[in-house]
Amino acid sequence: MRFGNRVRQLRTACGIRQADLAEAMDVSVSYISKVENGKLHFGDYPSEKFIHKLAEVLKADEDELLLLADKVPVAIRKRIRQRPELFRKLAKLDRKALDAIESSLDAAKL
Repeated sequence: MRFGNRVRQLRTACGIRQADLAEAMDVSVSYISKVENGKLHFGDYPSEKFIHKLAEVLKADEDELLLLADKVPVAIRKRIRQRPELFRKLAKLDRKALDAIESSLDAAKL
């Protein structure tokens, strides 16, 4: 799913109009429209601070929104810095290997 589509989905699920979201976020309605329609230019893309506030207003998972916006959540960024070699290995795995690791983690209740 794309960031803008998810924002629209969350907004409508909360019963919030674009105008109300814009007011809560202290931005223009046209900015919210551009976010939802994926029409932002690179320099206009939402900041982590904006996404944090957006998650609060929409009662959404901040990490999900950050990842959809191609931003790495702080907690994950810290872990990557601690073990970059591990994350490089994980990035090279195929879907089957990642699924096996995920199953192991789920079985360990992590």
